[in-house]
Amino acid sequence: MVRCLIVLLLLTASAAAKGWPQPAAGESASGDIEVVFTFDDGPNPITTPQVLDILKAHHIQAVFFLVGEMATPDNKELIVANAASNDLVFLDPKTGEILRRVPNISDPYQIGYSPDKKWFVSASNRLDRVDIYHAADFKLAKRLPTGKVPSHIAFSADSKFAFVTIQESNEFIAIDLQTQAEIWKLPTGKQPAGIWMTPDDRHLLIGITGESHLEIYDWRARKLVKRIQTGAGAHNFAAKGDGRHVYLSNRMANTVSLIDQQTLEVKDTLNVPGGPDCMEVTKDGKQLWTTTRWIRMLTVVDLETKKVVHQIPVGKSPHGLFFLSHAPRQ
Repeated sequence: MVRCLIVLLLLTASAAAKGWPQPAAGESASGDIEVVFTFDDGPNPITTPQVLDILKAHHIQAVFFLVGEMATPDNKELIVANAASNDLVFLDPKTGEILRRVPNISDPYQIGYSPDKKWFVSASNRLDRVDIYHAADFKLAKRLPTGKVPSHIAFSADSKFAFVTIQESNEFIAIDLQTQAEIWKLPTGKQPAGIWMTPDDRHLLIGITGESHLEIYDWRARKLVKRIQTGAGAHNFAAKGDGRHVYLSNRMANTVSLIDQQTLEVKDTLNVPGGPDCMEVTKDGKQLWTTTRWIRMLTVVDLETKKVVHQIPVGKSPHGLFFLSHAPRQ
């Protein structure tokens, strides 16, 4: 799988004069604008350290937007999952410095910590399995064979269960984390991808990428309770940050839907050309940033005007997105 690494630089110029959005990683010391460049097939164990050394030599601060990434529970490290080299790289999210590496993490694609921080779960996308590790030391606890192409992961609030979409088998599975066993599976629409637990721990939301809707499951009753039409290519989720609403990207429809997690209804639709994929909302709740996969752009949407205010050229097929100054995750 190609991994796209985007480095966000802080360079001297007038942000207002250029019409650029406010820095996603927070204001720089001089109020500088942000300039983005990208290269593909990274992070790479040879070239990435060389790039980081150059940035360090010129005192350039960097924030990373990645595929197969997440922050540690304390938000002090950013984890880059490298499927080709079968390892995890831990970065300082403020400087981009490589802090440590964890080897022997087989084919990590989507990764996640259980809420109690006891388990680290990795969907091995190419190998059709889910790997469960002890989070304290990353020792393998269990490898679970799955259907074709395990994709995204969610957890129950009590950390007893992990839920994984199986994209090419059109199903999702529930895993008992104490026994590391698959305990049930349910069929879904075509190509389930993003999976999201509502704040009340009652419903799982699943984006059906091969169709045009969102599916909502009562996971305790193990049944589908509702389908919501959102747009073609319903894919992935990002919290608005108000504890009630979540955004869903519709890659083929070129829209982002705002979902009310209490009423289970679409409350608004944003037009985002170019195939919106992964998203982040700024801490102040004013902007939605999204990778737009088909046009090699990072797109910024003003949430008050509901308009695209900037598109930043990046590399081919941008996917994962992360920055420190994000809205709350629920």
